[in-house]
Amino acid sequence: MNNAGQHLLSGALSGLASTITLQPLDLLKTRLQQGDGRVSGSRHAGTVVSLARDIVRRDGVLGLWRGTTATLLRNVPGVAFYFAGMNQVRTMLAGTTYFAAESERTRSGSVLPKLNKQGNLLAGAFTRVTVGALLNPFTVLKARYESNFYQYSSISSAVRSLVRAGPSELFRGVVATSLRDAPYAGIFVLCYEQLKHEISSLALPSSSAQSGLVHGISAATSGALATLATHPLDVVKTKMQVRTEAKYQGLLRSILTIQRERGLLGFFDGALLRLSRKPLNSAIAWATYEAVLMLMRDPEPREGRDST
Repeated sequence: MNNAGQHLLSGALSGLASTITLQPLDLLKTRLQQGDGRVSGSRHAGTVVSLARDIVRRDGVLGLWRGTTATLLRNVPGVAFYFAGMNQVRTMLAGTTYFAAESERTRSGSVLPKLNKQGNLLAGAFTRVTVGALLNPFTVLKARYESNFYQYSSISSAVRSLVRAGPSELFRGVVATSLRDAPYAGIFVLCYEQLKHEISSLALPSSSAQSGLVHGISAATSGALATLATHPLDVVKTKMQVRTEAKYQGLLRSILTIQRERGLLGFFDGALLRLSRKPLNSAIAWATYEAVLMLMRDPEPREGRDST
């Protein structure tokens, strides 16, 4: 398998693993963000629990996995294209004087190209925004399928409904998504690579299991930091993609609507759920991605052998 194929396969497997594992948290986040009603901080956790209980009572336990197929349609190719595309961008930037790593970084059981901080920031932001914009129709489909505002009978009927609505609906919320994704991915990749370096400097991984632990811890921590920095735009994005009222037409109008009807706290609806999901998602996705990639590059790893 060629280099691009390896990254596509590794990314697809990581997207599959993280989606199936964490779909209930994604579903609950969408349901919590979709409404206009005020939720006080003291009632927030109780609201999440009651929401989950209502879903289970109405649709059974499997109701928590509603929208999994739509999420897979978005995440499996999305994560695959993201990882493969970012590797190409990183490889290209690593060949330049300005973005290449200043010195040989501590080995951390990773096979990814090494960049300086500016390179990591640019590679993450550019690739995430590009892939996110191309796959925005699937992001809208995912959000609406998870929402209880739309009673789709099947994925095919949901797709037909969106296609009939035209480009304005297929690319609804794309600006808000890009404004969220650019800083999220930039911050994530920058922190992820820095944390891999720092942790490996303290304890050099001597096995694939230890490398996976380094990747998982680095990704989870980076995911939490990037999530905190970008959550308000995630709320705006969800509102724009799920709600069709005039007050949610356009980025600025949606922001003003949330501020007027929900106040400042409205921009943090679902924050706890996203903070629960994103670090776990990042840890599963990146650890799986790097592990599969290392396995394909070196199918017979030996304990104590340092893979690069």
